[in-house]
Amino acid sequence: MTLFWELVDASRRVSETSGRLDKVALLADLLTRLELDEIVPAVLFLSGELRQGRIGIGFSTLRKATPNTHTHTPSLTLLDVDAIAGAAGRGSTRDRTLVLYRLLSRATQEEQAFLARLVMGELRQGALEGVMTEAIAKAASVPAAQVRRALMLSGDLGAVARAALTAGASGLAGFDVRLGRPIQPMLAQTAENVADALSRLGCAALEFKLDGARVQVHKEGQDVQVFTRRLNDVTAAVPEIVETVRDLAVKRIILDGEILALRDDGKPQLFQTTMRRFGRRLDVARMREELPLTTFFFDCLYLDGESLIDRRAEERFGALSDAVSSELIVPRRVTAEVTEAESFQRRALAAGHEGVMAKALDAPYEAGARGGSWLKVKTAHTLDLVVLAAEWGHGRRRGWLSNLHLGARDTASGGLVMLGKTFKGLTDEMLAWQTKRLQEIESSRDRWTVYVRPELVVEIAFNDVQASPQYPGGLALRFARVKRYRPDKSPKEADTLEAVRAIFEGGSGWPNHSSA
Repeated sequence: MTLFWELVDASRRVSETSGRLDKVALLADLLTRLELDEIVPAVLFLSGELRQGRIGIGFSTLRKATPNTHTHTPSLTLLDVDAIAGAAGRGSTRDRTLVLYRLLSRATQEEQAFLARLVMGELRQGALEGVMTEAIAKAASVPAAQVRRALMLSGDLGAVARAALTAGASGLAGFDVRLGRPIQPMLAQTAENVADALSRLGCAALEFKLDGARVQVHKEGQDVQVFTRRLNDVTAAVPEIVETVRDLAVKRIILDGEILALRDDGKPQLFQTTMRRFGRRLDVARMREELPLTTFFFDCLYLDGESLIDRRAEERFGALSDAVSSELIVPRRVTAEVTEAESFQRRALAAGHEGVMAKALDAPYEAGARGGSWLKVKTAHTLDLVVLAAEWGHGRRRGWLSNLHLGARDTASGGLVMLGKTFKGLTDEMLAWQTKRLQEIESSRDRWTVYVRPELVVEIAFNDVQASPQYPGGLALRFARVKRYRPDKSPKEADTLEAVRAIFEGGSGWPNHSSA
């Protein structure tokens, strides 16, 4: 039986260690000592997650649940702490507070601090998913590539760790494309322009870059499921998409695409407007009538019993064309000519879309990866950043949380590094929404500022990156303004400090933004 203190101590040592290999070794050592039913909670705790995700405990509840004293002798086990996930299903704040209080009362001071940050979603101890993946591979004596592939196909780090540590390579082989189990979407890097994209890819498939909601649709007979880019099931919210795919002649298929709400002239509605349809459990029929959705597919990952993710892109595109009618496929043109590509890009922009994607014809589908075989042609400088805090507004904005503190991910430390602040670009509707939402995820406040749990991702447009001694990363954004919130993205998908530094240094490492 593993004591919770052993995990907390390992986490502390990982956070104090700078070398990646040393982090991996520390985590692998702990993983090899775990019992079977301890693997999943241990891996999730070290990754800053609870088994059932957030359990509805806020800062004020945590404060009430924290005793004034602590024990000096560790006695909590990993499984004792894993029981906290059961609090997610309880009906009252009082019950959840009691569960947490009982755990904290038995915890040492260091364990209390770890538990508090774990419950609040603020645990940043350096056990990033990439490092944990390598630690699982080392502990199980299997190639890290096998662990990464299983994780990409399942999206379940705990299940992958359990399979690897109990059955090795044969256990990981069981993770493959399967109907009803969404896989992580392939992501894209960025090109400066179409000439840059074609110079890197050669003859490529160009597609309209749609500003919609990324979806993955699974069909097995008449059963259709729709998943978001974060692998959440939103089938009930999008009945028209279900009906469209149900009518396809194929029996079994997995499709990758985008959902958009279109205006009467055929141009896309704002991204925020499209996202109003997601998360709806009530009034779906009314919302469907008021804001109908249209789907455009651009990839086929599985067809009639066969996984296609390892096939060349042009083969997958062919399968898509055979299975889906042309009006449901994103506009595409294959070319190696810059002038033709630029003409296609102008057509996409004239239709109200963000620009174009360029995709290598010979590349497999790299689930969960930001591969160089998919390139977004840059039409605006944007970053996806995490909201760290917000300051109360003045004048006309008095009473609203306005000036946002923005952070990028630091892959070295596992934390977030502030890049600046902005209050520009916020509409009255956005101000009202964020004032309410930010107070719901508040962690603390002072007279001027509300500090929040790092849960919200916001897309920020900017003119340039400059050196700045004012912020820890030494960089700041110039003329930053809010473009939109990204509820479809998690903080793990926010852009990194390394990507921002590449922009500053004039490199081509432009980060991911939008739905690709």
